Amino acid sequence: MADSRDQPLVLGIETSCDETGVGIVRGTTLLADAIASSVDEHARFGGVVPEVASRAHLEAMVPTIERALKEAGVTAKDLDGIAVTAGPGLAGALLVGVSAAKAYAYALGKPLYGVNHLASHICVDQLEHGALPEPTMALLVSGGHSSLLLSTDITSDVRPLGATIDDAAGEAFDKIARVLDLGFPGGPVIDRYAKEGDPKAIAFPRGLTGPRDAAYDFSFSGLKTSVARWIEAKRAAGEDVPVRDVAASFQEAVVDVLTRKAVRACKDEGVDHLMIGGGVAANTRLRALAQERCEAAGIRLRVPRPKLCTDNGAMVAALGAEMVARNRSASDWDLSADSSLPVTEPHVPGHAHGHDHVHEVSKENLYS
Repeated sequence: MADSRDQPLVLGIETSCDETGVGIVRGTTLLADAIASSVDEHARFGGVVPEVASRAHLEAMVPTIERALKEAGVTAKDLDGIAVTAGPGLAGALLVGVSAAKAYAYALGKPLYGVNHLASHICVDQLEHGALPEPTMALLVSGGHSSLLLSTDITSDVRPLGATIDDAAGEAFDKIARVLDLGFPGGPVIDRYAKEGDPKAIAFPRGLTGPRDAAYDFSFSGLKTSVARWIEAKRAAGEDVPVRDVAASFQEAVVDVLTRKAVRACKDEGVDHLMIGGGVAANTRLRALAQERCEAAGIRLRVPRPKLCTDNGAMVAALGAEMVARNRSASDWDLSADSSLPVTEPHVPGHAHGHDHVHEVSKENLYS
């Protein structure tokens, strides 16, 4: 067995939304996962404010990197590469991370890898359950994305099968929590209230599940509207809103559709593994129903622990380490943030006929 020290040591930076995440991995082993969250600063606005997020990333970046290095017990000079989320995400927030990654990579004389946020959410599972099977079916559910993706090579081949056509699942959780006056973010609090409610109490609609609907696309806007109108009608009639039953019935409608479509995609594509990632993958009912339906269909379910499901630097480092291990080309110094980077681009490689940008840097280490 190869010495673990021969595996790539990579630092990953994640700033696509409101989490400043810095992770360090060696191969598929997690050494550090440092996070600075600005969620409390956004709570009073009921959602993420891009300008607030960007400023928070600026303030947190250097301390979070230093904390990760200390936690991992390595120095910056030990690193084999720097990976950073280049997109998709909030443009201003992404720019903070990309700029920081460039500065560290240049100062250290190390290769820079701009990677895809969604592909990183898939790759993080390697840190918990070992190498990803090829192909892997992935269901990614978060505040900004609800996607079904098929990957035969996480560094170069990720194919979208379906996506949300309106509100992502996480957005719907936030909006219903707001209507119920439960605060922000909505996912954890609805999950908590739903545990004490009846998921069959109210028959909320299941979007895009008709015979003529797109097999793998998602829609939660109609569900959100239906729940909001149901609550409004109760209040207009002067009746108490059964918050726990509403939360449970709404949550069940979301996870029913997510798991049903994911299992169907696995069957249709002949894939016997399903990986679930993204912030909503921390939802306890989603995990339980997915396990139940995957077992019934003979599909092996892989879900990272909740902390690795939400945005973090470890997932970026995991994909960066895979890029190094598979000798993928590093990104150029003109790497930019791309708020709509397609998932079909797991990373942003250097120009095909360009030269290795690391060699432009003096081999004398600029970082002290």
